[in-house]
Amino acid sequence: MQTYLEFRFTVNPPQPWSEILMAELMECGFDSFTEEHDGILAYIPKERYDEAELKETPLLNHSEVRVEYSFSEMPNINWNEEWEKNFSPINIENQVQIRAEFHEPDGAPYEIIIQPKMSFGTGHHATTYLMIRQMLDMDFQDKYVLDMGCGTSVLAIFAKMRGAADVLAIDIDEWAVENSTENVLRNGTNVRVKMGDASALGAENFDIILANINRNILISDIPKYVSVLNDGGSLLLSGLCFFDVDDILEVCRENGLTAVRQLQREEWVSILLHK
Repeated sequence: MQTYLEFRFTVNPPQPWSEILMAELMECGFDSFTEEHDGILAYIPKERYDEAELKETPLLNHSEVRVEYSFSEMPNINWNEEWEKNFSPINIENQVQIRAEFHEPDGAPYEIIIQPKMSFGTGHHATTYLMIRQMLDMDFQDKYVLDMGCGTSVLAIFAKMRGAADVLAIDIDEWAVENSTENVLRNGTNVRVKMGDASALGAENFDIILANINRNILISDIPKYVSVLNDGGSLLLSGLCFFDVDDILEVCRENGLTAVRQLQREEWVSILLHK
């Protein structure tokens, strides 16, 4: 079993900043969280902790919020087992149910079964919810689709269920790639899973690109996405806070993209764009 560090982050004001902090900490290797009234508890394997990387987390240096933290080493616990005990199914618009094998189906037209490991993208986070909500209104029939930063590959699996001809799922995290491969098989879908980042793109083009990542990576990688997106194709983004939208839209306009629909859930935003 891995040795974990428990971090106690005090966030003032707690909302909307606590959830934003969780998203940023995931980029530093933190993989599980508990919300507190004045902030969050965050957990990271001891060998993955990098103090310098944590101190560069944007919210720790943001002028509108004050974040303080302390940490201690935790006893050895099977965190995946603990996580599974508290994993609950989720239903999106009475159309999509995301559940584990040990949950009962609720009759939704689309059912995605995942092994609830610690990979990001179970549907519980608002950004994943927003992506699937947007996808319900999109045409995937016979389309070539890329799920960039796939996490659990819930989005890739759903795209295939909606009739996509071919789906490629890419993530930089080895655990996410392993979990994605398992989930693809579990749902009987034909999705290609690959480890890498935007530098792995270029060999093929896509009709639809799904990218639920974060502001900084999106700003950096949107030009690459556009270069492999077919004319008339769609780019669906999330992982964005409401205050990121103007910066993202500026980059999108500079790269020939037009925003056609924007949805918000809590402080999180998803944007659908066309090339």
